[in-house]
Amino acid sequence: QVQLVESGGGLVQAGDSLRLSCAVSGRTFSSYAMAWFRQAPGKEREFVARISANGGSTDYADSVKDQFTISRDNAENTVTLQMNSLKPEDTAVYYCAARSGAPAYSPLRYAYWGQGTQVTVSS
Repeated sequence: QVQLVESGGGLVQAGDSLRLSCAVSGRTFSSYAMAWFRQAPGKEREFVARISANGGSTDYADSVKDQFTISRDNAENTVTLQMNSLKPEDTAVYYCAARSGAPAYSPLRYAYWGQGTQVTVSS
């Protein structure tokens, strides 16, 4: 069974940075594509960033491109999301997700999820 635990969320001011981490249990982490999604109150869960199993391919939502960076450490079974120049519209619960095979955009394609971490950006 794969378990994901996010950390690093919090309350920050606009323009600040945060670094989210996702610790993944299991011996097959290096075979999973990973992604970050977010969900704001009253909105659907949306794709933020994804990374291939070997870390060689990354992709971002247009809204966070050049602002967020996803990375992974297959030796430490972790995936991170570095978020810079945060804006109030980045406020959401951020979720880490894993799937076997290639990265995907749709949350429906991910089998494993963390519990989420709240990010609140004040103006």
